[in-house]
Amino acid sequence: MTRKNLPTYLVLAITLFSIQLSWAKDQADTVKNISGIEIETSVDKAQVYIGDLVNYTISVTYDSTIELLPPPLGANLGAFDVKDYRTDIATKLPDGRLKSESHFVLSTFTTGDYIVPPVPMAFVLPDGTRKIMLSESVPIKVNSLLLNTDDSADIRALKAQYEFQRDYTPYYIWGTVIFLILAALGYYFWHKMRHKILGPMLDLRPAWEIAFEKLAKLDQKGLVNERQFKLYYFELTEILRSYLGRMYAAHITDMTTDEFFENYGTIGLAADIQTDLKAFLNHADLIKFAKFVPEVERCQSDFGYVHDLVERVRKEFQQKAEMEAQIHKSTSPYNTAKKIKEGSV
Repeated sequence: MTRKNLPTYLVLAITLFSIQLSWAKDQADTVKNISGIEIETSVDKAQVYIGDLVNYTISVTYDSTIELLPPPLGANLGAFDVKDYRTDIATKLPDGRLKSESHFVLSTFTTGDYIVPPVPMAFVLPDGTRKIMLSESVPIKVNSLLLNTDDSADIRALKAQYEFQRDYTPYYIWGTVIFLILAALGYYFWHKMRHKILGPMLDLRPAWEIAFEKLAKLDQKGLVNERQFKLYYFELTEILRSYLGRMYAAHITDMTTDEFFENYGTIGLAADIQTDLKAFLNHADLIKFAKFVPEVERCQSDFGYVHDLVERVRKEFQQKAEMEAQIHKSTSPYNTAKKIKEGSV
């Protein structure tokens, strides 16, 4: 695979590139070259046809004294769909340097000349400064399957003009559309005024009852069988985020995945679930924002993971409540007086 300037549309929308977690707070300088760092990008085909697979690789070689911060996975790939990926494959070279590779399999069904813009790669240098180094862009031309066809059909005589009868269908359609819009506006203002008068309706059930009910309804929708993976993962992650937010009294639904794990230690979640939870949310971001198409089995296993996590947190909270009740009961004035009377204190 020859070196090429970065492939197309890995608009790893690293446009203003929220460099993972702690980078949101610190500014980094963008430079053309950094001593001890080499970035190579390649595609296996410079010209493809619609539907062909393009193998895109980002290879970063750097000194062991430098820390590489890879870009986030949940990026906009423009006209390309992600069919498969393998990221952050790290190896140590004989000369002591490190090499990190990320591989993506892309495909598209639109034609044209595309340019993959430079991808920002972030590094922490030995002196503690942070720098961003841009890779080069790569052109990819996507041709139509009909490019070389030869239409040699003879020119035929014109047919007689067709007289159209007056069609009132558009009037019916537009009338229906206007009626629905007015009805929707009416309902919106009525709902808004109702909330102002009565206030928002709160569901006072335990958070786990609400989460289990939402999971059951999501499973009944059959979104996975209909291959509506993006909508399925939006609802699945929203159920989990809302549940954890209520259980730990945190605004988790308003956080990005990076912000959530940046504040993970202050929320109160158990440390031993962080790795699996981060893998699940990163995988969900790929599907929601990068057009990644998952396997049906993975969707089912992720559903089971969320269900089990809700149950685990429920048990932990109930056990904690029971222990606190026992402590409160044993230290209450009534029990202390009773023990003194019985001679146990």
